[in-house]
Amino acid sequence: MNSNVLTEIPGFPPFDPTDPVENAVITRLAGNWHRRATVKRKEPELEDLFEVDRPDYPEHLVPFVGHPVWEALDPEVRSRILSWAWLGYNKHTVLAEQRVVNPAFAYVIEGEFPSLGGPALETSLAQAMVDEQYHTLMHLNASTITRQKRNITLPDTVLPAPHLVQRLAELRDGCSESWEKKLTTLAFATVSETSISAYLHLLSNDRDIQVINSTTVALHNRDEICHASITGELAKTVYDFLSKDQQRFFVDTLITGLEAFVANDYGTWHRILTMHGVPRVDEMIAEVQHDANRKNLVRDFSGLRSLLSDMDLLGDVDWAWEDGN
Repeated sequence: MNSNVLTEIPGFPPFDPTDPVENAVITRLAGNWHRRATVKRKEPELEDLFEVDRPDYPEHLVPFVGHPVWEALDPEVRSRILSWAWLGYNKHTVLAEQRVVNPAFAYVIEGEFPSLGGPALETSLAQAMVDEQYHTLMHLNASTITRQKRNITLPDTVLPAPHLVQRLAELRDGCSESWEKKLTTLAFATVSETSISAYLHLLSNDRDIQVINSTTVALHNRDEICHASITGELAKTVYDFLSKDQQRFFVDTLITGLEAFVANDYGTWHRILTMHGVPRVDEMIAEVQHDANRKNLVRDFSGLRSLLSDMDLLGDVDWAWEDGN
């Protein structure tokens, strides 16, 4: 990886981080972060937003809807499972921030990518990391209220790590070179940040579920447009300074990351269903996994597709983009 002179981030003009005047201008722009960051806004009163009669998670997003086993469950059991589906959604969101996105941002700040750097960029990334920590707090708070209102005493630790996080750890463990580990982390973070809005939109505009839940997700989503732009530009800049083999590795890992991000997390579902004594769990999951119409939870791939199009790489990847946007 070579050094780069100019750094480009959407919303900012290309700038030389070593030039004191250019750097001062961009630093001032980065200082406007306080005007948009959710962390600077007043939180809603969570207790006041809770409505006992509303479900905590949209049943139509459950991959087993329509399956005889699911449909035969007592409505009270299904409601309890939906509460745990919301807790699992929060855990996925929190660990995606903590174990996927922030480690990639930290790599940049720590100078692990020589093509990236400079005080303004580091400030922007540090601010994004603060956003991510606050998102974590919002989702933890929402889970806490759900536990209190639904009388759930078991901790989230009974659920496995999300599939996305497990897949990243598995790939990193299989890397023999340091650059492979770093590019794998950056690729998964790029996918996560360019796709997170599609994931959040699954709940943010849902008017039927618990208001506190859709509100939490909507607040989170306000910051993610900026983050998607930042990670996209990081990916573009790093890519240009990679060797051909490293570029191929990075692009392949982006698609692997997308597969992991959009998939239904059947490991988490298995644990939730088993906890609630659902019969024939393995059989139901096996049948649903072979149903192509139920394969992915997220079907809007436009974030990564747009990035790959900007990088003129759409023709180099094997992905059924027509299934999404």
